[in-house]
Amino acid sequence: MKCPYCGNPEDRVVDSRESREGEVIRRRRECTRCGRRFTSYEAVEEIPCMVVKKNGDREVFDRDKVLSGLKKACGTRVAEEKIGAIADRVGALVAKSPDRELTAAEIGEVLMEELKREDHVAFVRFASVYRDFQDTRDFVKEVRALLRKRAPAKRRKKVREAR
Repeated sequence: MKCPYCGNPEDRVVDSRESREGEVIRRRRECTRCGRRFTSYEAVEEIPCMVVKKNGDREVFDRDKVLSGLKKACGTRVAEEKIGAIADRVGALVAKSPDRELTAAEIGEVLMEELKREDHVAFVRFASVYRDFQDTRDFVKEVRALLRKRAPAKRRKKVREAR
């Protein structure tokens, strides 16, 4: 640590205290050459959450980018609070992952599962961009898969109502 007054690289620590709920250590220092005192702050450097792209590049996880994609897919079909909650859950998932990183594919799959539970139209919109649908057959295939998954639940409900 260099003295801000004379540039001397040697000092002694006079006092150390935790501040800001223990996230930062404040150190009061005294220069061994000029005798003037100054303060330094020490904090742990956060490891950023990263996204591994398809081409292998890594970029910092950007919640706003996720939020923007979700808003485009959802339009007015899903409440803003729910969209924000989905983005928060994905951000937390990245933060809890080993090495604080996930692939873009893993994030996309999680987002599609969240949207599938929330709103099927928003899910298909998101999937069409994420999975790069080329024509209407891709849309039809995805909608049929959704209907197959919903059909057994409807049949069970009808059976229960008949009893």
